[in-house]
Amino acid sequence: MTEARPGQVASQLTAHHGDRVELPGRYGPVAALRGPRPRRPLATVLLVPGYTGSKEDFAPLLDPCAEAGFRCVAIDLPGQFESPGPDEEEAYLPAPLGAVVAELVERIAGEGPVLLLGHSYGGLVVRGAVLAGARVAGLTLLDSGPHRLPPGYRLTALEAGEPVLRTEGVAAAYAVREAVSAQFPAWATMASELKEFFRDRFVASNPAGLLGMARGLHDEPDRVAELAETLRRGGIPCLVVAGEHDDAWSVPAQRDMAERLGAPFATVAGAAHSPNTENPSGLLKVLLPTWRGWVTGTPDRTG
Repeated sequence: MTEARPGQVASQLTAHHGDRVELPGRYGPVAALRGPRPRRPLATVLLVPGYTGSKEDFAPLLDPCAEAGFRCVAIDLPGQFESPGPDEEEAYLPAPLGAVVAELVERIAGEGPVLLLGHSYGGLVVRGAVLAGARVAGLTLLDSGPHRLPPGYRLTALEAGEPVLRTEGVAAAYAVREAVSAQFPAWATMASELKEFFRDRFVASNPAGLLGMARGLHDEPDRVAELAETLRRGGIPCLVVAGEHDDAWSVPAQRDMAERLGAPFATVAGAAHSPNTENPSGLLKVLLPTWRGWVTGTPDRTG
């Protein structure tokens, strides 16, 4: 893991004291980063990344969460980066992947309460996990939405990339993504190490997984009412968080989802679709007091 330099912007290469581990999964070992064990553990937080993401998306959160009493386990979903997955696209829709995450929750539940956080597509997946019966002490939806990805450049990119991925493979599909990214100023100033990491994890992913998750982003129905009822019956608290400039699901759409879930809603200043890397300290100021309140009944005012 690359060492962070003073003033370095947080990223997937942020230095941390977690361990690279593997968890048993139905399709083979699930690659994970397990954060440091807190002195007085309050709960384990299972962190689920979004489309084309990976466990490293949560690297900036691992050490601060441990200091606050929460041991994080960030995963590559089946088919992502270092986790093997099946070759059937249907296995990567939110409901089937949710069942896989529910099994992981059961495997780590012996260590105490389990909190579940899903980012972007991972939010649709953790919703599927709760609907599949995952026994969690709290659910956090981060920059995710009530249903399919709405019209916009992200959906357009998905639709444009599918035929390239099917006919020419993942390397060619990534070349298309890279060409589009090069049009944005942030890409020009991005460290070469990070660009290389993004390419490596994309081309290492299962093509069926990329296609199946893209299909989920294109087709997932609104299941908010079903989730709200499941949370109510199980007494499971929920939190919805969005970067103030999210360009995937709109902030108003996420606020409305929170209202329908009966959940608090918060925004993270200075962040767009990925507060976990764009403003991790701001995100933690939202997450930690809420999580502490869920498991102890006493919010942590220092987070």
